[in-house]
Amino acid sequence: MGRADARRAAQSSARRAGKNEKKSGIRRLFTWKKILGAFLGVCLLGILGFIGLYLYVGVPAGNKSAQLQSNVFKYADGSVMARAGQVNRETVPLSKIPKPVQHTFVAAENKTFYQDSGVDLKGTLRGVINTLSGKGKQGGSTITQQYVKNYYLSQEQTISRKLQEIVISLKVDQKFSKEDILAGYINTSYYGRGAYGIQAAAQAYYGVDSDKLTVSQGAYLASLLQAPNQYDWAIASAAGKQRVQERWAYALDNMVEMKWLSPEERAQQKFDVPKPPKPLPGLTGQASYIVEAAKKELFAQGVDPGEFEAGGWTVTLGIEKNRQKDLEASVKRKLLDDLKPNQRSVDGDAQLGAASVDPKTGHVVAMYGGAGYPKHYTNNATRSDYQAASTFKPLVLAAALQNGAQTQNGVPITPNTIYDGANRRPVVGGTKPFAPPNEDERTYGKISVQTATNNSVNAVFAQMGADVGLDQVKQTAVQLGLNVPKSEVQPAMALGTMGASPLQMAGAYATLDNHGTKVTPTMVVKAVHTQNGVDKEVPLKDPIGGEVLSRKTADTVTSVLTGVVDDGTASSAVKNASYKAAGKTGTSDDNKSAWFVGYTPKLVTAVGMFGESPSGGKQVTLKGTGGGGRVNGGGYPARVWADYTQSALGDSSGGDFDLETDMGAAVPPPAPPTLTPSAPATPTAPSTPTHPPTTTPTQGGSPSDTAGTGRPTGRPTPTDGGSGPPNGGTGGKAGGNTGGNTSTGGNTGTGGNTGTGGNTSTGGNDSLPNLGN
Repeated sequence: MGRADARRAAQSSARRAGKNEKKSGIRRLFTWKKILGAFLGVCLLGILGFIGLYLYVGVPAGNKSAQLQSNVFKYADGSVMARAGQVNRETVPLSKIPKPVQHTFVAAENKTFYQDSGVDLKGTLRGVINTLSGKGKQGGSTITQQYVKNYYLSQEQTISRKLQEIVISLKVDQKFSKEDILAGYINTSYYGRGAYGIQAAAQAYYGVDSDKLTVSQGAYLASLLQAPNQYDWAIASAAGKQRVQERWAYALDNMVEMKWLSPEERAQQKFDVPKPPKPLPGLTGQASYIVEAAKKELFAQGVDPGEFEAGGWTVTLGIEKNRQKDLEASVKRKLLDDLKPNQRSVDGDAQLGAASVDPKTGHVVAMYGGAGYPKHYTNNATRSDYQAASTFKPLVLAAALQNGAQTQNGVPITPNTIYDGANRRPVVGGTKPFAPPNEDERTYGKISVQTATNNSVNAVFAQMGADVGLDQVKQTAVQLGLNVPKSEVQPAMALGTMGASPLQMAGAYATLDNHGTKVTPTMVVKAVHTQNGVDKEVPLKDPIGGEVLSRKTADTVTSVLTGVVDDGTASSAVKNASYKAAGKTGTSDDNKSAWFVGYTPKLVTAVGMFGESPSGGKQVTLKGTGGGGRVNGGGYPARVWADYTQSALGDSSGGDFDLETDMGAAVPPPAPPTLTPSAPATPTAPSTPTHPPTTTPTQGGSPSDTAGTGRPTGRPTPTDGGSGPPNGGTGGKAGGNTGGNTSTGGNTGTGGNTGTGGNTSTGGNDSLPNLGN
């Protein structure tokens, strides 16, 4: 062997030795014992780390977004009027989800839910591996884990978030019952169509509440949770529809396996195709006004606005769906169809508001506020910036009767008291000089309170306000629910110069209809706040209060107001009604507002029409609206009222007024007295009027308008009279002025009694239609 060969052999031997030495070093470094030790060490560190994580991570507060709910407003019959809020979710307790429907969710998502500890380690490990490998979101989580993800965490897919999910799920499973967890999962999950939670989903897909869901419907909703958009029947592809039906069948088959559904019941299940999607009932049209009015009412009763806007409230209203539709239809038929704003600019200024109240319950059963958001944001039914006008006059009469008020001559004020209805007659005894004009500058002469009410004579009620006392009038108005500022306590107050809303006027007249027991119109019948599956009902004030007027006072005013409907300013619009009614018209200064507030024994409705400039909301005249002249309360407002009331009462006549009074147009006049044989001859009596009853009138107003004290021989003592001056001359004057019959003097007093006949001559004005008030 040469040197070269020897050298190569030595180098080769050295290389082999180096390799053997290197292999021996690797073996010494990575022995199976060391590998096992390292593995056990890593496991120990992992266990210790998890224990530390378990001790460190607590159950956090729920996400605010997961707690957001919509507020649901319902009609009196329980059907949904509107949903309002950032999220379409209405949390319901498990008791409102049928047990078989609960089982569909468990069968579809997590068969071992009732037995597991809240975590599926195998499924979770698979999800972690898939996340690390970039395969995206994967299934495998338990119902508890999904609830934790929805309610406590976020939807992001990271290792740290997944570890948090595991720890919190274990703790939640220990802290809460399976029922609580299942309810939370069902209520926080997203079902598509903007619906969060099973209640919103039940409405969105099947148009029912959660407690009405069938097993088949529940299985579909449970199947949706895997892929809400792909499985929504309305937008799903053919493949998506097939997959959701397969998952639906999978859930039902699992229910059979879990003994929650018998094979026979399973065989009977048919796939219930969901309804097409429709817009959520929202704040449009009249619902926009009604919901806002209901919210203000709740806030006034102590509900925190911030808590309310966070959602979870179910508010049941007194609004009756059919009557609400009737009111809207009547406004359209009797007013809106006449308006042509493109041809008459004044038609664009006309606004109408109405409120209808059940006088026995105090519930607002219908409301009309205007064109609706966003065309008109002001609720015309609750606005109080327009004059109540002559609809306030019955409150003046109520104050007079309630306080036993007398005329300037000490004569008690009753429906049969005679006043001077002369146009621009100066008020006597008032706080300030006041001589208001009558409508159309008409002079009525000597008329009864009944006739003055029928024809809405300003001169009479201006004097009556002074006779009663403006402070007493204000007190009565406030007791009936009106807001009368101190600045309004002026002589013109008796003619309704202060502002009032249709809702307030409906309440005042409802109190009259309710025989003097206070009625506060109320929108909300029931308010329930659901939080964490627990329902809490808010205590609400009773709409029916105590007595603010004596029954005789209230019933007498009602009796008088029947004359306005039968023979007065509202008779033209209401003459064909099939029900008994009472009410009062009103028209304000410059014709900026026109009113009719009327009632039957079962229903009270106030209709106000207001002139409002579309630019800036300035008050303007209604004159010319609809192509006519002056808009009177007996016109559009009374027509809307009559049409609505007829529809709202339906086949019911509305009943009869149960009145405890012997005065007013609703009370039949007494029979003429029978003369005894020994009685001397008396003057020929005039014909008996229909309104008011034949009783001895008394005169109010100026000191010269006084009644005689005498009475004819053989006649009964008059019940409605008053003591006059000791001489009989004035009595003869009264008789001559009113009846045209002369008196024989103060002793016989024939003139005072025959004044009723004179009242009949002015009472002929009762039949004149629509004098504007």
